[in-house]
Amino acid sequence: MIRNVLGSLMGLVGAAAALWSPYRAWYEGRRGRDYRVEELFAGSGITPDGAALLGSLMLPFLCAALLALGAAVLRSRLLMALAGIVVLGFAVLWMVRQGQAAGSLSVGGDGQGLGPGVATAFAGGALILLGAFVMRGRPRRDRRPLPRDAGMPGAVTGWEDRPVTPQTEPWHPDDRPRDTGPQDPRPQYPDPQNPNPQNPGPQAPRPQYPDPQDPGPQGPRA
Repeated sequence: MIRNVLGSLMGLVGAAAALWSPYRAWYEGRRGRDYRVEELFAGSGITPDGAALLGSLMLPFLCAALLALGAAVLRSRLLMALAGIVVLGFAVLWMVRQGQAAGSLSVGGDGQGLGPGVATAFAGGALILLGAFVMRGRPRRDRRPLPRDAGMPGAVTGWEDRPVTPQTEPWHPDDRPRDTGPQDPRPQYPDPQNPNPQNPGPQAPRPQYPDPQDPGPQGPRA
């Protein structure tokens, strides 16, 4: 959390510096807002013609500042890094085109050569990239299911993305039904003579009853 706040603050300060740079001198006293942005891509190169505010170097720096603001709100390192690349990329592209137009670039303290606006743009872009490096970004959500003991007291129950229902909860390997073959549907009652079915032990003799059809040696009964 602290790293996101610190990185966002650095990125916003760098974006403010990038927005301020077009109002400062870039080369031989000419401000950055006087350079048309299409001159950086046109074949004619840099010309002495003026430019509107939103048609000058202010336009790409304004887009970079909006990206940095969105990155600070969304806590996105990618957007913050993209904003820094936009600022540094247009600053480098301007130096290349200005060097082609002037033949060479020089640095002077009397208003000749490169001015403080270029240094401000490079400092702002570098600060935005540093802010993207400091930020941690948004935390990733863990979509893995909870362990089996999630239903115990004090534990969080349910899935993180959807509620757990008997129809949607997957089988656990220990809870899957096992095929044990055909089962005898008749109930099994314990034998009172032998409560342990695994060890039958000696069987008690069954009583013998006389057959009424066979009178035996004593003859028919009266």
